[in-house]
Amino acid sequence: MQNTTHGTTSIYRERLSPSLPVLTAAALAGPMLGLVLAPVDATIALLAGAVLSAAIIALLVLGAPVIDVRDRTLRAGRAHIEVDLLGAVEIFEGEAAREHRGPQLDPRSWHVIRGGIDGVAVIEVVDPEDPTPSWVVSSRTPDRLAAAVRRARSTPRTPGR
Repeated sequence: MQNTTHGTTSIYRERLSPSLPVLTAAALAGPMLGLVLAPVDATIALLAGAVLSAAIIALLVLGAPVIDVRDRTLRAGRAHIEVDLLGAVEIFEGEAAREHRGPQLDPRSWHVIRGGIDGVAVIEVVDPEDPTPSWVVSSRTPDRLAAAVRRARSTPRTPGR
């Protein structure tokens, strides 16, 4: 996955958008509001329901965290870390991913986990001053995320950065 953003090239970029069942449930909030407002005025109920559904869906999609590898930096949600401070990258899917999102989840790790997304990348942090042992990141394509981190790590540093 390669995207260009503000003149720099992302090696990997993924928005962890909500799943279809979540968006469907959000869209149903509008008709529920419409039912509440129907005794007042049918037109107002219809308009308020449509606006509420659109607003909730927009907030869910636009507020979804982004995983991005660019300029030798991994960004996951609101956090970022230089790839030089990262170690081994392990990817998990299926039952192994569920274990790493649940019973084997280290509470000291940085988590960007989303329901409905099966894959998980566990990225070791090798910075001795960082109390976070790893980053646990949901991804629809964890193998591509792992490859992007490795590729960014092997890319030579640009002078002045």
